Amino acid sequence: MITLSVLDLSPIPEGSDAGQALRNSADLARHAEQLGYNRFWMAEHHNMPGIASAATAVALAHVAHGTSRIRIGAGGVMLPNHAPLLVAEQFGTLAALHPGRIDLGLGRAPGTDGHAAQAMRRNLHADVDYFPRDVMELLAYFEPVQPGQAVQAVPGAGLAVEAWILGSSTYGAQLAAMMGLPYAFASHFAPTQMRDAVEIYRARFRPSARLAAPHVMLGVNVVAAATDAEARFLYTSLQQAFVNLRTGRAGKLPAPMEGFAERLDPRAQAMLDNALSCSIVGGPETVRRGLADFVARTGADELMVTAQIHDHAARLRSFGILAEARAAAPVAA
Repeated sequence: MITLSVLDLSPIPEGSDAGQALRNSADLARHAEQLGYNRFWMAEHHNMPGIASAATAVALAHVAHGTSRIRIGAGGVMLPNHAPLLVAEQFGTLAALHPGRIDLGLGRAPGTDGHAAQAMRRNLHADVDYFPRDVMELLAYFEPVQPGQAVQAVPGAGLAVEAWILGSSTYGAQLAAMMGLPYAFASHFAPTQMRDAVEIYRARFRPSARLAAPHVMLGVNVVAAATDAEARFLYTSLQQAFVNLRTGRAGKLPAPMEGFAERLDPRAQAMLDNALSCSIVGGPETVRRGLADFVARTGADELMVTAQIHDHAARLRSFGILAEARAAAPVAA
């Protein structure tokens, strides 16, 4: 069976607030652990009224405290926003508290707009070569302390933190392959270069002390419900959120809307068809078939599933239906 993990943006639904969103995230993590999901990741976004996970390490500490087995991690930390030492200390702290369970996905995008990036006091004109350098510096802080080492991460040094490279283009694939790290592709919202990135990563992978063979995790949106019609209705929350984001009207996660797709203009529909093409929406049998087809087409080693569903109870049910569909999917997939 394909390995399933969870990507949670800690969505803030219309009519709710960030505190409730983070409590929902902790509840979803416990639910995912019971269902046998492998990882629970949260993502760093800033200046986004509908996402509560900006302080990602803090949010992960909240989630990790309420779970005991599922791996907890960042999908990801946007490294241009941070000094590598501070990230090492934050995730070293998580690893000290929850040994053997902490993942650290690293991305090179700011995870926000230019105004917020400027507010974070980082150099917006830094060369792209800084990202590989920063990744290497960060990983070095997790190695055992060497004699005479002037700066060390406390906690962090010598602790097991599983590092990943994230990406939505072929750049991250090349870096992950060169460094011998697992690779996660953001196909749930930027699928255009997915196939090229996976091919490059697998072809150029160099084994390392951290990873002996390539490991690819692909993002996919899954909205599952009792019927196809109900799932399509719930899915309109994500569709609305995407249209709002792409037209400069980002806000909280909208409630689902009957007939939303029918009212879209052709340009918005084309944008959604492209950006959300890696989505599985439907009842149990539709999800089972969609899951098997996606794995067969992509050859993914693991799927990182996200579900932007307005109603928290419906979101919990969606992950439950997906877990059952995974168990029923053909082994050949």
